[in-house]
Amino acid sequence: MDRDTRIAVTGGGGFLGWHVMAELARAGYTGAVAIRSREYDLTHEDQVERMLAAVRPEAVLHLAAVVGGIGANRLHPGTFFFQNLMMGTLLMEHARRAGVTRMLNVGTICSYPKFTPVPFREEDLWNGYPEETNAPYGLAKKMLLVQSLAYRQEFGFDSSNVMLVNLYGPRDNFDSGSSHVIPALIRKCLEAAERGDREIEVWGSGQATREFLYVADAAQAIVLALDRLDDSDPVNLGSGREISIHDLALMIARLSGFTGRLRWDASKPDGQPRRCLDTSKAVERLGWRASTPFEAGLARTIEWYRAERAAGMAKS
Repeated sequence: MDRDTRIAVTGGGGFLGWHVMAELARAGYTGAVAIRSREYDLTHEDQVERMLAAVRPEAVLHLAAVVGGIGANRLHPGTFFFQNLMMGTLLMEHARRAGVTRMLNVGTICSYPKFTPVPFREEDLWNGYPEETNAPYGLAKKMLLVQSLAYRQEFGFDSSNVMLVNLYGPRDNFDSGSSHVIPALIRKCLEAAERGDREIEVWGSGQATREFLYVADAAQAIVLALDRLDDSDPVNLGSGREISIHDLALMIARLSGFTGRLRWDASKPDGQPRRCLDTSKAVERLGWRASTPFEAGLARTIEWYRAERAAGMAKS
């Protein structure tokens, strides 16, 4: 794409969106516009049309999503399904009608079947039902793959798809009710260390594994995908490193300065047993691989949140 292409970036004010906007600017794109939910509710058809008429984008980068950890997914499965499905479906349909010439959809590893062989390969995506606690969210995002392929076949609409593992990094969501595992553990450990607590509770058995990608690395891959992908086949974006929740919690506790005991609540769900991606297509098609060492990324994230907490306390 030309560096002056007008790009509507849905979710451009969010955690991932902030970093993608920064990466677009770094790469020389001058026409990117962040689309925020407070300005346009993309679950409503009239507001999707209003956004497209106001911004008049030539390309759409769809990052917007309603997301959360296991607890939030269990509490709001209908909300997560409806809002994610409607945003993506309405946006692609009306982008096509409005003459948008390029679209990139950012999907999720939650779309993979519960017992996908590790490492997850894109060809295994349709071989079973997703893990139950986040299936509504994963399936809603998965439908964008179907729509993308169908629209390319019938209308020649140029949309592509990438699939992200769990992200972490500065500006993540640290809300105790909706955060993912890394920010949730960072918050617990920092608060427990400040209070001098002797233990903290951690959900699950600790045996499940996950893969995490530093958000700045993800932003770089997404901008490359917007420019370089030329079909609708999904491409995995991840670090290629698998770590157990047990080892993750120990690492975060150490980096956060919490020296107490971790008490595992096995009555709470583990979620999908294992998650780790085959990222060979990202290397082949984008010339990209994750570059941030995991412990270094965690340390940066902890320091960012520590500074945010200190600033918030100073204001209060």
